[in-house]
Amino acid sequence: MNPNFTTEFNALVEKFSELLTGDASEEMVEKIKIWSLYNHIHKTMPALASHWNQNHPESRADIRSLYEEVRELNQKLRETNKKTEE
Repeated sequence: MNPNFTTEFNALVEKFSELLTGDASEEMVEKIKIWSLYNHIHKTMPALASHWNQNHPESRADIRSLYEEVRELNQKLRETNKKTEE
């Protein structure tokens, strides 16, 4: 794969992470990659996601926790942005 593409795509994911959660740290970017991929799998191949969830209940709990973390960070960011606009 083109190394320039990889660099540019990683920058896109980093910006996405920042806009979604307000955090562009390496750890958060990695979480957003997992969150995004799982979200896509869940929407496009729900049977696969369900099968995986049944076979890996402990990991399912981790995914659920990640979803809640991203949602909470996004809500806080929205509230902060709303206050800034007022």
